[in-house]
Amino acid sequence: MDAATILAAILGGFVLLILYFLLAHQNAKNYWKKRGIPQVPGSLPVVGNTLPLLTQTHNLITLMEELYNMNKDSSMVGYLHMFRPALLVRDPDLVKTVLQVEFQNFNENFLMLSPENDPLLCRNPFFSTGQFWIAGRKRLTYAFSSMRLKVLVESIRVVSHKLDAYIAKQLRGKDSLEVELKDLFARFTLEAVANAGFGMEGFSFDDEKHPGSLKEMAAKVLQPNTIDNIKFVLILSTPTLSKLLRLSFLSAEIDRYFRSLVKEIIRVRKEETVPRNDFFQLMSDLEKSEGEQIDIESMTAYCLSFLVDGYETSSTTLAYVGFVLAKYPDVQEKAREEVKSVLAKHKNTINYDCLKELTYMDQVISEAMRIYPTAGALTKMCTKETRLTGSDGLSCVIEKGTQVIIPVKGLHNDPKYWKDPEVFDPERFSKENAKDIRKFTYTPFGEGPRQCVGMRMAQMQMKAALTAVLDKYSLELSPRTRLPLKMDPQIGIIGNPLGGVWVYMKPLSA
Repeated sequence: MDAATILAAILGGFVLLILYFLLAHQNAKNYWKKRGIPQVPGSLPVVGNTLPLLTQTHNLITLMEELYNMNKDSSMVGYLHMFRPALLVRDPDLVKTVLQVEFQNFNENFLMLSPENDPLLCRNPFFSTGQFWIAGRKRLTYAFSSMRLKVLVESIRVVSHKLDAYIAKQLRGKDSLEVELKDLFARFTLEAVANAGFGMEGFSFDDEKHPGSLKEMAAKVLQPNTIDNIKFVLILSTPTLSKLLRLSFLSAEIDRYFRSLVKEIIRVRKEETVPRNDFFQLMSDLEKSEGEQIDIESMTAYCLSFLVDGYETSSTTLAYVGFVLAKYPDVQEKAREEVKSVLAKHKNTINYDCLKELTYMDQVISEAMRIYPTAGALTKMCTKETRLTGSDGLSCVIEKGTQVIIPVKGLHNDPKYWKDPEVFDPERFSKENAKDIRKFTYTPFGEGPRQCVGMRMAQMQMKAALTAVLDKYSLELSPRTRLPLKMDPQIGIIGNPLGGVWVYMKPLSA
């Protein structure tokens, strides 16, 4: 075959591909209108209504919030995610239907990974389905039970001392320290993962380079670049094409690293006489108790899940909490008074019972997550044809395979459900007021059977970090923080603060 023939074949294939996308768009552009559901106008061939994701002017959270606010009179609105019809549900009753009442028909997250391309990450509870999800959730639920949390918090207590020592070292000889909170708290959460998860040193508070360390690999997993963001959009929008193109979130280097790490931990622990009390040991014991040999792939997947779930989202939430504490000194002082009072009752020791008593801190964290939810959009897939009917009378049969979006950030900031939603007010979540919050308008950890299984672990971890900081240091906003605070449009499904959260940390007077 000569060059001209090959070129003609390539061009012909390219033309056919364009025609396919044009035809797909033509068939889909009025998909929702034909079903009596309002549809977002202005869709384009191939990209549909998601051009802002590809151009990185919006992330998924901010795009869904924008679509939510553009359609205030409808319980649901349709749009095109690339060339596929997708549905945004705006009604809390519909959110309840999708996440709880009809869970069996929406039991999969739309962001599905291929076991061939992402064998480890596809076992994460967020991505897994079927028996993998059932078995994994059962084990993780036990791993984060109250009994186990008491043990894990002991490791987190040690990390809180490391955080304090790191800040004190940076402050040495200075009146104040300017620090970016996302970076500071990422050091804490990564060290917590290393200590409580794997019983190892994470070198998170060491500014020297440690080639091949968990710190180095975590950065590669959870700090995406432009190419990673484009891959995310393609995997989210076109799972079949992504599978054919063998697109994966994790590189071969990261896959090899975590498998080797697990093998090395298993080797070392075989030689130890005293059992550990960390997450790794618990998962190992659970496999053995079921009469199984330790499955390297399963253990690696669990360890990777512990890292992904415990590191990035918690550090991002902590950055937002630190922001509101610095912005509202009266809230910061009230939280500090509670911290000092509770610590005094527990002999200045951070433990499980101490952290449980920090109820005002719970309110502060909850209100920060209302305004700045790091998981600001939930993506579900309809697995069985289901009729949805909104409170406004809109009704439609949702076909199997349709993506359904729950715009968490839109619901969290809707004046229909929250008085003065732009105002930061922790009292919304007081014991007296929390009962008035409408169900399914506040879902920072999801809801229903797929609610985040590590929710209580994340809360304990965040409260430990904040306790260590508030007990000894004050926070003041630095001019380097961009106001008003916005989410970075270039970070996939995690809503990181744009430009970071910069504060001055000052030691409290004795």
